[in-house]
This record gives sequence, structure tokens and C-alpha cells, in this order.
Amino acid sequence: MYYFAYASNLNKKQMRERAPESKPMFVATLPNYKLVFAGWSRQWRGGSATILLSRDDKVLGALYEVSERDLRRLDSYEDCPRSYNRINVTVFDEDGNAVGAVTYIKAGRLEETQPSKEYLAVIQQGYRDWELFR
Repeated sequence: MYYFAYASNLNKKQMRERAPESKPMFVATLPNYKLVFAGWSRQWRGGSATILLSRDDKVLGALYEVSERDLRRLDSYEDCPRSYNRINVTVFDEDGNAVGAVTYIKAGRLEETQPSKEYLAVIQQGYRDWELFR
């Protein structure tokens, strides 16, 4: 099964800790969504990342191959289904091939909030890990 990471789980070190059986696969794009920061994370002391439907936008991220056990671990880290819901998405690899995956989207009403510098640093490291800066 593929998991689409778009925020702090892009950070390969964090992902190894959260889902030790996961295998980094490739960069992917999720069309018709945008990345936002919303709500309040006690862990990160600021807004946490989520995605929102948004025509003509896209979210850069990466796919990991995950086991059922790692998916359950991720559900726990994402506080699914209370804080985040797991959804099925179709992402596209760099050659434009469609790939089915799961990802997480914040549950409930969303009020955009600023993320903490520490949280952004973890996400930025993930972007460097996957060479997503363009």
C-alpha cells in the first residue's frame, strides 16, 4: 500500500521512527488540493498541515510503501479518526502516471493558523530529503 506524505512525514528520519517498515518510493503530486496550516497542535505548538480541495492547485509530496502495521502506527500518530481522517487519493509520479495512495486530511472545521518554526523546520528537512525545492 502507498502512503502520500506532504508535510512532516516527508522527513525521512521522522518517518523511520513513526513507520519503521516503510520504504521511501518516489516524489508525487496530488492535483486539485492545496497545503494549509490549521488548528492547533500541542506537540508542535502551532498550526498543523492539512490539505484542502482547491481546483488548479497541487501539493508536492512523496510516496512511501507501508505495511498494514505501519499504517496503524500512522493512524495513531495522526490521531485518526479524531484529528485526521485517512482518505484515498490519486497522485501522479514525475512521468505523469497515476498511483493510488492513502493520505491524511484534518477532520472538522478548519481555521488557518501559523505553524511553529520547529514544525516548519521538520517539513523543510523533508523537502530537502526528497529534493522538492525547485
